[in-house]
Amino acid sequence: MRNRFLLVILSAALASCGGGSQLGGAGSVSDVKVVDSDVLPEPTRLDLFEQNRPYLIGPFDKLIIDVFGIEELSKQEVQTDAGGRISFPLAGVIIAAGKTPGELEEEIESRLRGQYVRDPQVTVNLKETVSQVVTIDGQVREPGLYPVIGRMTLMRAVAVAKGTAEFAKLDDVVIFRTVNGQKMAALYNLKAIRRGYYNDPEVFANDVVVVGDSQARRLFKDALQIAPTLLTPLVYILTTNN
Repeated sequence: MRNRFLLVILSAALASCGGGSQLGGAGSVSDVKVVDSDVLPEPTRLDLFEQNRPYLIGPFDKLIIDVFGIEELSKQEVQTDAGGRISFPLAGVIIAAGKTPGELEEEIESRLRGQYVRDPQVTVNLKETVSQVVTIDGQVREPGLYPVIGRMTLMRAVAVAKGTAEFAKLDDVVIFRTVNGQKMAALYNLKAIRRGYYNDPEVFANDVVVVGDSQARRLFKDALQIAPTLLTPLVYILTTNN
């Protein structure tokens, strides 16, 4: 009954948006369906291991970097930190996370060229990789990509990102997830979790956690005005026009 009521409210909210909002980098939302559950479904094995995509460097990856013809800059083993950064001689600190090995090669070559090396030829190879990562964004102290090691919950994920910012909206936390190829999301309240109103949900690899000021929450504004003390998560399916 609660979900049917919320679906009616959300439909009205969508109609008033005049074209929809951008959610988690997706296209404009054309439909929202409230799931008859207060638990965000777990991703499948295929969701966790997407195929046919270029590898992007992430936190704690180990790389072997060679600059051809320069012994001092050859066979340099470096590891990205929690924020996906590396430090390379003469090139300084570089944000490697989100780049392919080829893109990182170009970045290092650009920094070395002219000032230090006339025509640098850089090779980046992966030695060891942590492929299971979660994206934590929004009003946390250190947004970024973080490895999922063992069982990770929402509260633990926020803690890994050094906690929430000083004025973060704790009742505005959204987890975006793909389940069986379907984009889904759930709205959580960190205060409610801390007070034991409902369980701390598990977070999986490839999830995107957005803390505070989430555009997704705008779809819930009418429902939350009527039921501001909602004590269970809101789970919904996103249908987008890309």
